[in-house]
Amino acid sequence: MKRPRNNQGEMTFPESTFQFKPLHMRRVLCVFPKYAWSFATFNYAFPLVGNVKAFMPPQGLLTIAALMPERWQIRFIDENTQPATEDDMRWADAVFTSGMHIQRESICDVIDRAHRAGRSVVLGGASASSAPEWYPEADIIHVGEVGDATLEIFELIDQNPGRPPQQIILRTSQRLPMTGFPTPAYHLIDIRDYFLCSVQFSSGCPNGCEFCDVPILYGRRARYKTPAQVIRELDILAAGGAPSVHFVDDNFIADPKVTRELLDHLVIWQDKWDCQVRLSCEATLGLAQHPDILERMRDSYFTNVFCGIESPESEALRAIKKTFNLQMPILGAIDTLNRYGMEVAVGLIMGFDTDTEKTPLILADFIRASQTPVHTLNILYALPKTPLYKRLEQAGRIVFDESRDSNVKFLRPYEKVVADWRDLISKVYEPEALYQRYATQAIKTYPNRRRPRFPLRQATPRNLRRAFSIFARLIWHVGICSDYRRVFWKMFRTQLRQGLIENIFQIALVAYHLISYTRESVAAGSIHACHFAPRIRPQLSTSKCRSSTVLEGLPK
Repeated sequence: MKRPRNNQGEMTFPESTFQFKPLHMRRVLCVFPKYAWSFATFNYAFPLVGNVKAFMPPQGLLTIAALMPERWQIRFIDENTQPATEDDMRWADAVFTSGMHIQRESICDVIDRAHRAGRSVVLGGASASSAPEWYPEADIIHVGEVGDATLEIFELIDQNPGRPPQQIILRTSQRLPMTGFPTPAYHLIDIRDYFLCSVQFSSGCPNGCEFCDVPILYGRRARYKTPAQVIRELDILAAGGAPSVHFVDDNFIADPKVTRELLDHLVIWQDKWDCQVRLSCEATLGLAQHPDILERMRDSYFTNVFCGIESPESEALRAIKKTFNLQMPILGAIDTLNRYGMEVAVGLIMGFDTDTEKTPLILADFIRASQTPVHTLNILYALPKTPLYKRLEQAGRIVFDESRDSNVKFLRPYEKVVADWRDLISKVYEPEALYQRYATQAIKTYPNRRRPRFPLRQATPRNLRRAFSIFARLIWHVGICSDYRRVFWKMFRTQLRQGLIENIFQIALVAYHLISYTRESVAAGSIHACHFAPRIRPQLSTSKCRSSTVLEGLPK
């Protein structure tokens, strides 16, 4: 069946139904698999916050739920907040699930439980799109973004929700324009269960970093929602009690002109909410070259930005085709972002072919010089279908050993790379060093942020109860029980004298997670040096991910 397209080859579907009128009522269970604990999920901070159960709502699966026909009954379970029971599985006609590589074992576990209940499983998302061969047990695999494959799956489930005789893989060839995306089905979750929330403004990235799979999965031409769509989502999240919202775009400034237009709307939106919600994003260091955008971001209350710097060594950046990080001095770019009130989180990678014995020292010196508190330190992992993976595969340097932290055969001894990583992360997140970097940020960055016009309006009974609850837990866990309570109280007194109560909460919560995560990584060995490595996932004995034959497309 041919469907109308616009001049970009995208499908022209109306919102929410894809011109699809089902013939049958179906019950669909959407299950988002549990994350393994990692640096980026902030699990250690959850008990301090109280009612928080998970890191971030599953944006993709909530969007799929919103696209389903109104006639279908939808039940949504994020297993990071509660498990899907056997009764949930048996209630459904079909189970939809999605996830990233770090959730691979959990995805397989969801598939296995659904099959034991006799239900078919539809699997989509980043991991399945990148490596569908990892999931031979899934009944239907959706490869790619929302589009014609999504509609075909809906039609297939409407015709027969039972398990097909062979696996079906459907690949999106015509994407749904992002202007046709519905608001994610936030009504199916409790926003207060999450540490922070997320919004997607764009998809795709024009850059071609060797190790990154984003251009392969989502294209090198960024596509966008309208500002009105974004504002509608932000209103729902803010009304639901979200304290922070992260723009999950792979590059917030992929098209500076479009970004400026959105920011003009965000400034007005923040005027309405008066800085009740912090905003954050991911962007290249090129952001520092756009002062007009930075001004708008400050006025929109962007307080944090993640930059994938990867390495301060120019030879490494050239080798991985990330030379745009060399367009201006890296430390100068960070200082520029700080002047507009944005704390920079830095992504760094160890294990590049250009690394030498001096690389750990160079990274340590860079971290001290930048005075940025948060650094995601990974060792290199070759993601499927990336230029890096293809290059290393041709050279016989892909290692299939799930006991390792990386699938790369490094030019330096593997044990030395991991040992260097453990030594560096131990030093970076030593409490005094971490709190010192935060102290620097409290002087050079935080004072540059926008302030609420009516701060007392945020002192609602609900907010005060939440604040006192968090404060009591911080005092007990960090101020009394921790072995770094001295540096905590030093920070506490400094910020309290200046009336910066919010800084105390932000610094102490994030630092508690970073210090706890690092100590377990180094001492217990249960969390490891790369967030993509198979052995960081929870080992679930019920999973059945194994090789098998698959059928591409619908059965004849």
